Amino acid sequence: MIGLILIDKPEGLTSFSAVSRIKRLAREKRVGHTGTLDPMATGVLPVLLGRATSLSSLLLEGDKRYIAEIKLGITTDTDDITGEVLQENSVNITTEQLKIALNNFVGVIDQTPPAYSAIKKDGVRLYKLAREGKNTDIPSRKVEIFEANILENLNGENIFKVEFFVSKGTYIRSLARDLGKSLGCGATLYSLRRTKTSEFAIGDCIPLNDLTEENIESHILSEETVVSHLREIFVTEKQAVRFCNGGQLGFDRLNIPTDDFGEDELFRIKHNNIFLGVGVADLKNRQIAIKCVMRNA
Repeated sequence: MIGLILIDKPEGLTSFSAVSRIKRLAREKRVGHTGTLDPMATGVLPVLLGRATSLSSLLLEGDKRYIAEIKLGITTDTDDITGEVLQENSVNITTEQLKIALNNFVGVIDQTPPAYSAIKKDGVRLYKLAREGKNTDIPSRKVEIFEANILENLNGENIFKVEFFVSKGTYIRSLARDLGKSLGCGATLYSLRRTKTSEFAIGDCIPLNDLTEENIESHILSEETVVSHLREIFVTEKQAVRFCNGGQLGFDRLNIPTDDFGEDELFRIKHNNIFLGVGVADLKNRQIAIKCVMRNA
C-alpha cells in the first residue's frame, strides 16, 4: 500500500506503537509518522506508507494547531501531568493576567525543549539521559508562536484551556512550563490535542481504533495529497524522463511563466496528470532541482 493515512491517535499510546499497528494492518514494511505525539497527547498523526515515506520531511515542516489544558500551581520533571511533582504553589491569577502572559509568548521566541524529549544530545535521546539522572545542558532554539488564545477560563482546579498555533519544533510542554515561570506560580501541561498539522485537520482523521485490515485501504489517500497545497508544473514526456532520472529542469524549457517563482519554492511535477515528484526552484541557476522523485523513468 502506498499513500497517506490520517489517524486520530488515542491517549496512552506512543506514536511508534501507532505506526506499528498501521504496519500490521496494512502489511506494509515502509511506514512512518510525521511529527511525534507524546503518549498522553491525542489528535492528528499523519502516517505515510510505502514510497510516500520519502515525502515525510515536507510534512514535518508544517505548522501545527493544538488545544491544551494547562494546570497552574504545579511543576513536574516532565513538564506535563504524567511526571513527578517537583513543586506546588498557591495560585492567585486572573484571566486578564493569563491573557497578558500568553501574549508575551506570541512571536519568535527562544524555547528550551523539555528534558524528557526525543531530541538527541551527543547522539543520545534527552529522555534517556533524564531517566539516568544526568543533568544536561539543553540548548534553546527559535520557534514561532502565531496565536495563543484562551478558550476556557481557570476553573476550581486552576486549569485553563488554550489554543496554540505554532511553527514546527514547538513544544507545548515547554510553553506551559515557561508560562508558569512568567506568572510566578509554576505550571504544567494537563492535556494536549493536536487539531491540525500542515493542511490536515482533525476532521480529516479516522480514530486509530476504528481501523481494521478490511477497511484500512479505503482510508489511504494518494501520495500527492501530502503536497496538494503546492503549485503544479506539467512537463513533457522527455522532461518527465529527465526529472525521474534525477535531472534538473531549466526554466527556459518550461512552457510556463516563471517570473513569480520564489527562491526554494516547492512544486508538484506532473506529466499527463501523473504525479512524478517534488521539485524546488533554484532562481540563481534558473532551474527546477530535485526534491524527491516518486516514479521510475
